Amino acid sequence: MRTIIFLLLAAVSSFSFGQEASGVTVTVTIPNLTNNDGAASASLYTEGTFMKAAPLDTQSATPENNTVTLVFENVKPGEYGIITLHDMNGNNRMDFEANGMPKEDYGISGSGAGFGPPTWNDAKFTVASDDLKLEIKM
Repeated sequence: MRTIIFLLLAAVSSFSFGQEASGVTVTVTIPNLTNNDGAASASLYTEGTFMKAAPLDTQSATPENNTVTLVFENVKPGEYGIITLHDMNGNNRMDFEANGMPKEDYGISGSGAGFGPPTWNDAKFTVASDDLKLEIKM
């Protein structure tokens, strides 16, 4: 009898844990790409990794009709920043002019970029308990 009760409790507890949401979905739309060449990507950062270390996650897709939609799943509540890149030549990095200006389009989440490199304060946004949709223009 104990074995049956134990198995029943184990089955119920594993079922309830399986139903727990582990985060929200953040959907990023980039609507104004200059062309459909290469790929467009979005990288998700925390304050500690923004412009300093590898992103938490990166999503990439081939543009269609000069637009791309990328999805980050199971994002925990907190503050994040996203950097987008339209890698038109497919070399998986941002290319720069001799004077240091980017050759390829990029964008950031949050309130938008000012002059110079993106900053955390410009890029940050808050993930709460509801799914989130962002539009990032380049």
